[in-house]
Amino acid sequence: MRLRSSKPLLLSAALLCAGLAGAQIAFTKLNLAGQQVQSINLYGAEYASETVLGRVLKVTRDNGIARVEGFGHTLLLPIDEDQQRATTDFNTVQLDTDRVTARTATLVNGNLYLPLDTLARGLGATYAAGDFRLVPATLQGVSSRAGKDSDRLVLDLSRDVPVSDELRGTTVTVTLKGLQGEARRYTTRGAFVPLAEVSRSGDDLKLSFTLPPNSGYRVYRVVRPGGARLVVDVGPGVPYTSPALLERISRPLIVLDPARVNGLGRDVTLEVARRAAELLNKAGWQVKLTRDAQTALGLNQKLALARRSDVYLALDLGRFPGTQRGGVTVYEPTGRASAQIVNAVRGGAQAPYIDLAVGDGGGTRRLSELLRGELRGGGITAKSENVTRTLTLGEAPQAALLLELGWAGNAEDRAKLGVDDRLQAMSVAVARSVATYLTARVANAGRAAPGANGAGQ
Repeated sequence: MRLRSSKPLLLSAALLCAGLAGAQIAFTKLNLAGQQVQSINLYGAEYASETVLGRVLKVTRDNGIARVEGFGHTLLLPIDEDQQRATTDFNTVQLDTDRVTARTATLVNGNLYLPLDTLARGLGATYAAGDFRLVPATLQGVSSRAGKDSDRLVLDLSRDVPVSDELRGTTVTVTLKGLQGEARRYTTRGAFVPLAEVSRSGDDLKLSFTLPPNSGYRVYRVVRPGGARLVVDVGPGVPYTSPALLERISRPLIVLDPARVNGLGRDVTLEVARRAAELLNKAGWQVKLTRDAQTALGLNQKLALARRSDVYLALDLGRFPGTQRGGVTVYEPTGRASAQIVNAVRGGAQAPYIDLAVGDGGGTRRLSELLRGELRGGGITAKSENVTRTLTLGEAPQAALLLELGWAGNAEDRAKLGVDDRLQAMSVAVARSVATYLTARVANAGRAAPGANGAGQ
């Protein structure tokens, strides 16, 4: 079998070599931005394949055009299947907005290859045969300009880098990924941004400044041959815009999920959830219950609510035949979450405002501490334990807990749950702990909150 299968392989290799020889192609070595890769010499010009260049650039094909994106530049190179013609320098290519004559892309054995000298010209890289180097991303200078209704900060860069910005409270932070430069404070003559600071965070530089009252800001880049410029305009002349996540944080969603437990004579989980919801609603918070006395949401509907929640609190009773357990327990979910985005963020994924979308687990611990403290203040001692593989808790991106009000098979617990004052104490503890947790969370994000004075006063 091996002898039979080797013949087609040998034949293909022979045909490939013959094809390369006919096209005057020679394999060469290339230093591509510090990586040793393979290139080819095609009619005296050096080319690299789409696969090799994909390590540092984004290369796509669209109707006979090779589109190359990287470092703030976009290059459009026609794909000429005539290899010899492609290597001449009278082809028309587009480098950002400029149309110039240069070598263009071609196909070799069906694979896309691109000319390195044309790429270097469009990307602002340095190139010599066998050596393609990107200019190090460096902060070259910071300048400012004062205006009537806005100030401008300008950062000159050796080349474009990924940029993100976010506003927390009154502090704007602009992150420039992979940028080298000096960390220092800059003073300006501007009335709106008199001071800005450049600091280092790992491999990145961060520009931060205070956003003045009644002002907005905008960040944009200008990519030029041989460099790039980051421009930040700040002041009352710039419209204030707020990301949806910042708007949402002042109107968080609280989901109370009371399990239905039969055989107790009264629906204690629903009673506690309803009373807590009433207290929270009166204080201005947004609360949704997953069921009432007659109807209940299906699993998919509950999961959809859990994914939107800022606090997800399940209420249940312990049920296990023959157990001697009893008492109140607050359970914190542990292990991997069932939602992929939650796992990605908790595993280190970074993006502006991402912690407003997905918490790191600290919120759950804080809410658990607050809830047990409020229960203790109401004369109820609650244990703390962990729980795994609870689907709804695993879908909740922020704080999520399971409050076990007692055990259905424990006579003492059943008697206590028949006392109206105990149910009221539990309801107040739930409402106050949730309101306290969310008020602190909103304050940390620099926004005013409803119910700032708490709930259940």
